[in-house]
Amino acid sequence: MTNEEILHIALLQSAEDLSCAPEDFLKKENVTVLSNTNEKARKYLSLPFSCQLVSYGHNIVASVMPELKEIVSDYINRYEICHCFETPNMLVLQEKLRPFGLDICFMAEYFLPDLRELKALSCPYDLRLLYPDDFADLYLPAWSNALCEKRKHLDMLAVGAYDGKRLIGLAGCSADCETMWQIGVDVLPDYRKQGIAGALTSRLALETLARGKVPFYCCAWSNIPSARNAIRSGFRPAWVEMTAKRKCFINEMNES
Repeated sequence: MTNEEILHIALLQSAEDLSCAPEDFLKKENVTVLSNTNEKARKYLSLPFSCQLVSYGHNIVASVMPELKEIVSDYINRYEICHCFETPNMLVLQEKLRPFGLDICFMAEYFLPDLRELKALSCPYDLRLLYPDDFADLYLPAWSNALCEKRKHLDMLAVGAYDGKRLIGLAGCSADCETMWQIGVDVLPDYRKQGIAGALTSRLALETLARGKVPFYCCAWSNIPSARNAIRSGFRPAWVEMTAKRKCFINEMNES
């Protein structure tokens, strides 16, 4: 697999998610489409979208409900690409969404492996490859980024770091779609800043590629430690997403 093939696979998946064509993300002009349900979309997405903005750096593709097509098209064509994903311009869109019971909810950056940089990083602790049968007792708060209790059936593979018999770090990947597995990683607080996260992430990325799947990594833009880990592990920024959700959904998240 090459970097070009990895990017192409990601574009194909984003097209499934947003109900558009892969080439739409590479156009010079922005694109607005109507969102639909799709069995091939990433499993954790709630479709159809009310308003979803995605950029691979060339333009913005917006996938929206019909009532918002004109509003969102006007917004993404009014401001520069990068400014559409941040304040103060984002507040303009937010005000337009509120009469529909919507607000900006998720903002995230996604990373793909750079095969020129990806390599197995060293670790001061033993690393072990783990499989679904090994996960049964690991669905705990300490490993909530690596494994997802709500979607156990999607957790495919993991790499654990051990201090003797004690699990001190865990990277896991979930089969969020047919061609791409998402990597999440956790390290116990007392063991951080020793290169463990990078060793786990890089090893799991290589194991994922060896199985013919594209590993991808996601974090909030403000999560500097996680973004640094992605870069250190051989990943590079690939695309960004911004999602609007119902206010009741947002309120429920804030109260949980």
